[in-house]
Amino acid sequence: MQHDKILILDFGSQVTQLIARRVREAHVYSEVHPCDVTDDWVRRHAADGTLKGVILSGSHASVYEETTDKAPQAVFELGVPVLGICYGMQTMAHQLGGKVEGGHKREFGFAAVRARGHTALLRDIADYTTPEGHGMLNVWMSHGDKVVEMPPGFKLMASTDSCPIAGMADEARRFYAIQFHAEVTHTVQGRAILERFVRDICQARPDWVMRDHIAEAVEAIRRQVGDEEVILGLSGGVDSSVAAALIHRAIGDQLTCVFVDHGLLRLDEGDMVMDMFAGRLHAKVVRVDASERFLGKLAGVSDPEAKRKIIGREFVEVFKAEAARIKETHSRHVAWLAQGTIYPDVIESGGAKSKKAVTIKSHHNVGGLPEQLGLKLLEPLRDLFKDEVRELGVALGLPAEMVYRHPFPGPGLGVRILGEVKKEYADLLRRADAIFIEELREARDASTGKSWYDLTSQAFTVFLPVKSVGVMGDGRTYDYVVALRAVQTSDFMTADWAELPYALLKRVSGRIINEVRGINRVTYDVSSKPPATIEWE
Repeated sequence: MQHDKILILDFGSQVTQLIARRVREAHVYSEVHPCDVTDDWVRRHAADGTLKGVILSGSHASVYEETTDKAPQAVFELGVPVLGICYGMQTMAHQLGGKVEGGHKREFGFAAVRARGHTALLRDIADYTTPEGHGMLNVWMSHGDKVVEMPPGFKLMASTDSCPIAGMADEARRFYAIQFHAEVTHTVQGRAILERFVRDICQARPDWVMRDHIAEAVEAIRRQVGDEEVILGLSGGVDSSVAAALIHRAIGDQLTCVFVDHGLLRLDEGDMVMDMFAGRLHAKVVRVDASERFLGKLAGVSDPEAKRKIIGREFVEVFKAEAARIKETHSRHVAWLAQGTIYPDVIESGGAKSKKAVTIKSHHNVGGLPEQLGLKLLEPLRDLFKDEVRELGVALGLPAEMVYRHPFPGPGLGVRILGEVKKEYADLLRRADAIFIEELREARDASTGKSWYDLTSQAFTVFLPVKSVGVMGDGRTYDYVVALRAVQTSDFMTADWAELPYALLKRVSGRIINEVRGINRVTYDVSSKPPATIEWE
């Protein structure tokens, strides 16, 4: 099935992914590509008639600098609607004959924007109306430069006191531009604005739905794999679990999952993975207990980055050895390595190569390993965002408690044990963390009725390699300390510490100290991101 699509050109904003996610949430398919694609590439991308609109992202750059990226001119010649956001507005103005200057005053954070001109994009969308009848929007601004002169054919669409041209539109050509960031949750009507653009102005069909995507994905996997066999590294995380379930739905016994237990999993996680995939889905799963190997390599290592590299390297080596054994013993030709690569991995790795963003992560699961194993790469989730992967998992029949579990780092407890990793520490941490999560699932917020596990985006326990004095009964103890961490966030780029009820924290602390012999003190982390990170290492 061919989906209508929205092309998002990325100029290096760290929230470009949010634009794509908001478009997808409107059930319209979107793709993110670097802004320096050629005019010919844009025209080829539009040739099949599925391209319904283009969105130009923000950037840290200034549009009037000679070396700064501009949008391909073909974007403005396709005859499809174009929306510029922040820098996207500035480059639209600059390229179409307007004028952009450095502002004397930066706008960063909340702003109240007055909608003007009754354009198709903002008509009847407002957070409140002033006594004078002006529609107002509560938005998020992040800019220094600003448009001071609109291009020919444009009219004013929005303004603030410090930014007289905060939005502009050429409705004859269906070109719209806003200085504020509609993609972030701080812009209250941002979702409505983006949905208005893609659904009403672009007239894109809302046919991007995960339950319908299963049939398309299954057919694509069957067509790609044929009668060859696939090996998949199953970690127990959401991405690899959903990839395994989807591929198994498509090709059944042609898939073999390799589950490497590095000894740093959560309590009973290995058994849960085996029960789900081998027991309930009847998939072929090879469980490799490599815990002694990993813990041996980590002995004496305290540096967080060194620990991550060791765990990553050893995982690859263990997986390679098992994959080689499977290739030798299977009668059919093993030709594919499946990975749970998702769309943010692809976008961020592409951004790292093009150097469009200021700070960007590289991802281990975008290339590398297939070449070492002599296998072709199968990535059935590479077009999906995390929330879409979760929807797909539920549609495939995976239990919600597995699909909607909080994020867990690839190195596992190895980066939740501060300093050197020891089996004793991992065993204590596993039990303490399980108590914390169990209590979060049980406790419910009185106002919403939801569990505190569902109300937090990520919650876990950290093992601190220090001891403190305590008293139990009539005796003195000298045992370890753990820290509880729970945050709330919509995008994981920023996060607030969760204000858990004191009664809940008291119950968790009491249970850990009484039930986990070796821990006599529990603390709660009240740091937000920034300046802290979510994980401690």
